[in-house]
Amino acid sequence: MNALISVSDKTGIVEFARALHAQGVRLLSTGGTAALLAAEGLPVTEVADVTGFPEMLDGRVKTLHPTVHGGLLARRDLPAHMAALAEHGIDTIDLLVVNLYPFEATVAKAGCTLEDAIENIDIGGPAMVRSAAKNWKDVAVLTDAAQYAGVLAELKAGGISQPTRFALAVAAFNRISQYDGAISDYLSRIQPDGSHALFAGQANGRFIKLQDLRYGENPHQQAAFYRDLYPAPGSLVTAQQFQGKELSYNNIADADAAWECVKSFSEPACVIVKHANPCGVAVAADALQAYAKAFQTDPTSAFGGIIAFNREVDGAAAQQVSKQFVEVLMAPAYTPEALAIFSAKANVRVLQIALPPGGASDWDNGRNAMDVKRVGSGMLMQTADNHELALSDLKVVTRVQPTAQQLQDLLFAWKVAKFVKSNAIVFCKDGMTMGVGAGQMSRLDSARIASIKAGHAGLSLSGTVVASDAFFPFRDGLDVVVDAGASCVIQPGGSMRDAEVIAAADERGVAMVFSGVRHFRH
Repeated sequence: MNALISVSDKTGIVEFARALHAQGVRLLSTGGTAALLAAEGLPVTEVADVTGFPEMLDGRVKTLHPTVHGGLLARRDLPAHMAALAEHGIDTIDLLVVNLYPFEATVAKAGCTLEDAIENIDIGGPAMVRSAAKNWKDVAVLTDAAQYAGVLAELKAGGISQPTRFALAVAAFNRISQYDGAISDYLSRIQPDGSHALFAGQANGRFIKLQDLRYGENPHQQAAFYRDLYPAPGSLVTAQQFQGKELSYNNIADADAAWECVKSFSEPACVIVKHANPCGVAVAADALQAYAKAFQTDPTSAFGGIIAFNREVDGAAAQQVSKQFVEVLMAPAYTPEALAIFSAKANVRVLQIALPPGGASDWDNGRNAMDVKRVGSGMLMQTADNHELALSDLKVVTRVQPTAQQLQDLLFAWKVAKFVKSNAIVFCKDGMTMGVGAGQMSRLDSARIASIKAGHAGLSLSGTVVASDAFFPFRDGLDVVVDAGASCVIQPGGSMRDAEVIAAADERGVAMVFSGVRHFRH
């Protein structure tokens, strides 16, 4: 049995090669890999000695040779193929171990030049991988160090099985697809002047399936859950499920909405989501108090909701949460007491999403840089709405000035409004949502619904602040929220009738600030 080994990432390769040698496998290799194996005392034959042709062009050409590809591509079950090998003195290659030049890592480095990128485009490696993967019935191809142990175990047990060979071939073609996609992404962003466009000339999505789902949004739809090829730490796809039923399509969509919202707060926070909209959001001194305030916003909608915390959940918080019907619970950590409490609720899906290496302050780095939406035979792509509003961004446009507490509540309300479907109207007070109106065709209706929900929850909207995700086109929207009890409003501004709306605010004796930013969410 002959194995050809040519790896850029040499993790575990010496140990694997030594184990292959112990199984009687003949080792062939190239350049730096061959030198490493020889230095470790392993008998290794240089590919150049097999091809009779030296490596050239600074290593650009070394394995692009009939002796290599003939040994990989020859079908052992076809006498004509085997006769051709014999005629030309070519040995079969039965095991190929290749990982590619680090193109992705190279272009991710600050200051990477086009020349650096080009020199890290592997040619011979992908060619060999494709040849071996095409001939999977006769050749096993390994493209990741994580595959070494399993293959070695099968070799020791008598041989690499056909299912394993096929799985390795699929993984190999996937790796080539990922590699070529990364090259295409990088090169198709480069402009004639050498600058890099924000949007590439060709979009190449690369996602790994995590699981098949029971069904999609509705039982007659099929669905699956995928993650980015390189997921960001602290994102939903990295979650560990401790207990509960299998996540559904709707669970995952709602969980993502809750998780993205809750991690936008620096203070201890709780977010409750129902049908992709926050129905209760609050910040407080700890998880228990944040949950109590968030739940108070809309207890009816919270039934069967998705709950997210940005702090560890302790026993006290768990005790309160467990009193209600919850579909999914998320947090960066749980105390043993909390997990014991939830274990009595076997159907509750309890997820832990570990903090990024830099802690909660590093969560922003885990946000998606781009948003995509499918349309008929096409796709819309945009930069994600990751804008954060600061106090210094606010422009007071009324005679009445907001108080210090109102300014903090305005920032809180604005943050929540970003995660509410448009048209969005959010009443808040003291770090807590008091009424949420979402997803209506009319901003007036969203305002009315928010006040109705507050009434159902027994909450007074007197002295609240209100966030509107887009401007008030007429004064009637402002009048509705002021009639409900609001004393301060934040909106983007930018309407042709801004002067009319500002005059209405002055007439009603309320404060109004402009954010200068709109937060449509469709």
